[in-house]
Amino acid sequence: MLKASYEVLQPAGNHSFLVRTFGKTGFAAPYHFHPEYELTWIVKGSGKRYAGSHMAGFSDGDLVLLGPHVPHCWKLQPDAKNKPAARSVVIQFTPDFLGSDFFSKAELANIHKLFQRSGGGIQFVKSTPAMVQEQLRELTEEKNNFKQLIGLLEILQQLAVSKEYVLLDRQRLIAELSPAEQARINPIFAYLVEHFRREVSLNEAAAIAGMTPNAFCKYFKRITRKTFMETVIEYRVNYAAQQLIQSGKTIADICFDSGFGDVSHFYKMFKAKMQVSPLHYRQQFGAL
Repeated sequence: MLKASYEVLQPAGNHSFLVRTFGKTGFAAPYHFHPEYELTWIVKGSGKRYAGSHMAGFSDGDLVLLGPHVPHCWKLQPDAKNKPAARSVVIQFTPDFLGSDFFSKAELANIHKLFQRSGGGIQFVKSTPAMVQEQLRELTEEKNNFKQLIGLLEILQQLAVSKEYVLLDRQRLIAELSPAEQARINPIFAYLVEHFRREVSLNEAAAIAGMTPNAFCKYFKRITRKTFMETVIEYRVNYAAQQLIQSGKTIADICFDSGFGDVSHFYKMFKAKMQVSPLHYRQQFGAL
């Protein structure tokens, strides 16, 4: 059965947090979760980012902070043959990596609030990623453990006072669930992430949740406030929108590559969600 895999992280030696650099293979990680906070900086690469129930495109400079247990993955755009090698920097740390009460101190109130906001994921936008990218780069090269720790705290403080951010899963659909509910819904989103571009089966999704199809449909809508097929269509349209902007594929090819089996149905679903046809959407971005 497909699951949102649980990742076990172990800092080397006595280090209190992890700083790692990943190449292209790092983007192949499945939809997964862990109890650590995760700050991810995309140095190079573009594709789709999945965080909880949220799906969006990412590109060079993307900077995201995820709270504990938020299931996530980054998937590279498939046809990026001549683009520079993909690369990311990932920092991971537990909520108590400096002690259970460390971030409750008055001097760290802003960082404490930042952590509270991160339950559904935070994307930093505008000038904020550029403000900290050199510090992030230095963090990967710093050999002195003390300086590396101070560097991380300085980065977190800058992010904490920034007003340039977007909450990803605004309704915190996954973050607000109990551990038992997360264990049930996470495999469903893992299934969607890996299968929405192919045939998606309601029966398979229901089986993953251990429910009858009818019970599953009611359960999924109660949790996500959308039907299962509405969510599938949303994933497909979102993926198609990115392909329309970033690729030179024909609209028919994008239709089938996004999981739609019929071009007319694709046009209808795309226009219902985006308020314009696929052709006009592409024209808006000058990608003809």
